[in-house]
Amino acid sequence: MTDTDDLYGARSTRPTKAQYEARRAALYDIVEEQQPMNVRHAFYLATVAGLVLKTDSGSGNGYSRIQWDLTVMRKSGLVPYDWIEDGTREMVAPLTYPNIATALQETAEQYSKSLWEDADERVQIWIEKDGLTNVIYPVTGERDVPVFPARGYSSLTFLHDAAEDIIALGGVPVHIYHFGDFDPSGVNAAECIEDDLREMTEGADIRFERVAATEEQIRRWSLPTRPTKQTDTRARRFGSDRSVELDAIPPDTLRGLVRQVIERHMPRRRLLALKREEGRERNQIERMVRSLDDEGER
Repeated sequence: MTDTDDLYGARSTRPTKAQYEARRAALYDIVEEQQPMNVRHAFYLATVAGLVLKTDSGSGNGYSRIQWDLTVMRKSGLVPYDWIEDGTREMVAPLTYPNIATALQETAEQYSKSLWEDADERVQIWIEKDGLTNVIYPVTGERDVPVFPARGYSSLTFLHDAAEDIIALGGVPVHIYHFGDFDPSGVNAAECIEDDLREMTEGADIRFERVAATEEQIRRWSLPTRPTKQTDTRARRFGSDRSVELDAIPPDTLRGLVRQVIERHMPRRRLLALKREEGRERNQIERMVRSLDDEGER
């Protein structure tokens, strides 16, 4: 038995209690360091660390092992639920308040200034998988940058709505940064999104760049790959015999890539100045809340 077998158990044997505990302890360290992440992110990092075999198909596969471990660890309270993101399922409910004072108080707490109102350009992040939207939101949310979950080949309705938003900007340059799988369909999906948006926006100033994942990133970060599906009709044009999912990029690294492209247009110094202004405006709302409370007491 190899050292790696000690963590996930040989293929033909059921892991022992000690093996379960060792794998989950190592998995905890990974998730704690890189959270928030989704389950597939955790799976890829676990394969790099040698916690499971690099396969996500078949019975008792590595992905299912990690998925089950994280289920057990969250239900037991070992791993906080908010460390693992699921951007594919969200509750939809109306926003209501018991009274005006509560509404103003919540507005004050959640107030975010429009950081691009006076900018002469805009930035959008397009990401292939909606499950990664919340993983990168700590970066995009702080910088007031919209995220468009493309889900591979975007629907015509989704593209039309995005195009209408671009047209409404009235000719302001829009920098679109696309993050998707490095495989025949992932690369082609980005090309189709760019082509469709240009066609729908009537000559708008669109600057499109595919940021990740790339073959160079596979080499630089030693990302876990899979063979390119030769049954894909786009495989020959793709030109690489290995593919990689966007989820294979560690969450902190992915967030770093998003931060880098946004900071091309909004440097850190500018962001901090706008955040200070946001704080002053939030204080104004809080003074309104206190004034309303004082009137109510009288």
